[in-house]
Amino acid sequence: MTAVHFIERLQALSSAEEAEKILRYFKSGDGQYGAGDKFIGVRMGQVFELAKEFIEMTPDEIERLLESDIHEARAGAMSIMDKQGRHKKTPDSRRKELFDLYMRRSDRINNWDLVDLAAQYVVGRYLFDKQRDIIYKLAVSDSMWERRTAIVSTSYFLKMGETKDTFKIAEILVHDDQDLIHKAAGGWIRQAGKTNKSRLLGFLDHYAAVMPRVMLRYAIEHLNEAERAHYLGLKNR
Repeated sequence: MTAVHFIERLQALSSAEEAEKILRYFKSGDGQYGAGDKFIGVRMGQVFELAKEFIEMTPDEIERLLESDIHEARAGAMSIMDKQGRHKKTPDSRRKELFDLYMRRSDRINNWDLVDLAAQYVVGRYLFDKQRDIIYKLAVSDSMWERRTAIVSTSYFLKMGETKDTFKIAEILVHDDQDLIHKAAGGWIRQAGKTNKSRLLGFLDHYAAVMPRVMLRYAIEHLNEAERAHYLGLKNR
């Protein structure tokens, strides 16, 4: 199960027409967040199905996939990492290898879909019973993808009923200058609010007037009409 073989299989699935669609979807034009990314035109569903066949791939081969300039190859690498991270029988030693690989090669995890594929189970699950200082360092990184990793990784904590880190990371990101970070932070505190609504309302009481509008709208999506109007009103003052 090698990176070379995986890429050969990917190329057999590629479509120039699909590549054009994907390029627009991932905003790869000049000046956009995905500028310069190379797509060969494989649907993500196909990438994920292929990743299932390569679930036993070693971390060394996964790293070779991450080194590819083909976006779908890197998505495949992240999908394989995610599948290994999710598997109950994955040993702790492999979980550490996957976490270390994610941290070491975060330069290759350079789009929102790549972050979202693996941050929960590769980063969050690994850190669940450990010190979590690293995600606070990621939250203030110059890399928007590392900042996104910080908030998305807390998905696993939310799954386990813990909301503290999600709100604390969102507090760090409340003045971020990137739309993709606003959406992630707002969406994740919305999810945290399902477990701890009072904490969400407290966060909004403090930050609704100053947080980016898109972050606020994502955060209040599941509140009732009166609550949404109240917090939007704070923003409009």
